[in-house]
Amino acid sequence: MKINLRFALATALAFSLFLTSCKKDKDNNNNNSTDTSIATHSDDQSRVSNSVDDMANDVNAVVDAVPQFNGRTYSTANLYNACNVSSVLDSTPTLRRLTLTFNGNNCQNTRSRTGTVVLTMPLNQRWGDAGAVMTAQTSDLRITRLSDNKSITINGTQTYTNVSGGHLAQLSGLGTIIHDINSSGITVTFDNGSQRIWQVAKRRTFTYDNGIVISTVGTHTEGGISNISEWGTNRFGSAFTSATSNPMIIRQDCNFRITEGEITHRGGLGTLVATFGLDANGTPTSCPVSGTYYFKAVWTGNNGNTYTAIYPY
Repeated sequence: MKINLRFALATALAFSLFLTSCKKDKDNNNNNSTDTSIATHSDDQSRVSNSVDDMANDVNAVVDAVPQFNGRTYSTANLYNACNVSSVLDSTPTLRRLTLTFNGNNCQNTRSRTGTVVLTMPLNQRWGDAGAVMTAQTSDLRITRLSDNKSITINGTQTYTNVSGGHLAQLSGLGTIIHDINSSGITVTFDNGSQRIWQVAKRRTFTYDNGIVISTVGTHTEGGISNISEWGTNRFGSAFTSATSNPMIIRQDCNFRITEGEITHRGGLGTLVATFGLDANGTPTSCPVSGTYYFKAVWTGNNGNTYTAIYPY
């Protein structure tokens, strides 16, 4: 079963912000660089966030198929496919350890990945246990977006917590499964060679309603802002936060598409709010299945001016 977690924010949002630049005050000499910076950061955040989620999906797929990690005595069909990922179980006397090697496209053929992730967990835990914590040490994981061949490289440590316990293969019976993803600092190398430290804190809640439903929210609070999922310094050296002002929802009965949600980016250049699950008029809509969803991007600059664009995803 293949879950497409592309938020489509990367290309479409950058394009929409580029278009709005034509409407701004021509006398403001900083407009072009401001627009470029906002569009580039929005694209960077989308790529990093999607890559973190994509890696978590593959980790779930592999771990749920390895009895030594999942706590089951047999392997069953997984909710996720892990494509072009090989694994080697090489536990130590004190840790369960599984080394994943990425070498090729993901199952959706949207990204290519090369690099390794080493998963470790205490011997007295299994991933199906409530509160089980698994550490993922990422080494030179290069992720290339195939639509435009832009790449990022991730190094560093993340932790996955099975807050509720249980396996995703049991979701329809359990009703709810909750996973947390956290990192106190991953190093992200962008395609221009710049390196920045980004922090991650998000909760993914899996429920079953005519199929799988995934709700993702940020869990960090800083400076009076809650629900922050990523924060740190962007490639331009400016501090930023990206918060899920409304949970990002993905539904199986809508071909695993984003059906609703809102992300708010804040930084030195202003605030950008992207709202998903809309029709062409910007009104919330039911699942179009094979049709088109739209998102609305509203940017408020530090000068108080607001610009809006609606685009498909």
